Amino acid sequence: MDKPVTIPKAVLRNWQGIVDILAEVTKIPAALIMRVDDPEIEVLRASGNPANPYHAGDREHLWGSGLYCETVITTQDKLMVPNALEDPDWADNPDTKLNMIAYLGYPVLYPDRQPFGTLCVLDRKANRFSETTEQLMLRFKELLEGHIALLHWNQALGDENKSLSDYVYEIKALRGIVPICASCKKIRDKDNHWHHVESYIERGYPEAALSHSCCPECARKLYPEFNHQD
Repeated sequence: MDKPVTIPKAVLRNWQGIVDILAEVTKIPAALIMRVDDPEIEVLRASGNPANPYHAGDREHLWGSGLYCETVITTQDKLMVPNALEDPDWADNPDTKLNMIAYLGYPVLYPDRQPFGTLCVLDRKANRFSETTEQLMLRFKELLEGHIALLHWNQALGDENKSLSDYVYEIKALRGIVPICASCKKIRDKDNHWHHVESYIERGYPEAALSHSCCPECARKLYPEFNHQD
């Protein structure tokens, strides 16, 4: 990813609903959407359960931290830890200090498969997590990635259109520098040929329809016998 996608407030409200529903349905205290903000990881959305020790905006150093989410992001695969206290690989991870000993998390990816973050749930008690919980999280993971993909392509298209508009503007500006004779007012084209203004415009802009007239100043010079008024 060239730059992280911007998440609108309306989408964040939708994502808040996702973690709240996830926590309520599974009866698990903490449901989180995490976002990588290299070299840190941020709690982007946290379920509103009072027993949830995590809050939106919380940050931790990511790489080498030993966090559950670090492994999910590194492997880009599901991680389930039913009881960290009984697993020597996880007994000392930072989340156990908050008594979060059970974990289930899935990677959330950008369209180019780069890591956006994780969708995860954590429990204060041992939990092997049901098949229903896993399926629900997979559906929410797909929903999040769909939102992210749409936001990413909208942002990319907007940047592309902006760049294209800037380019077109520059082309128009360059085309605006027209070599014109200071005496006879003929215009030189790209092939170094000189044309009357009328023929130049008609050749370069065939959609233009020219109508001849005479400005007041020229009318007085050419036809002094008439009493011209501006």
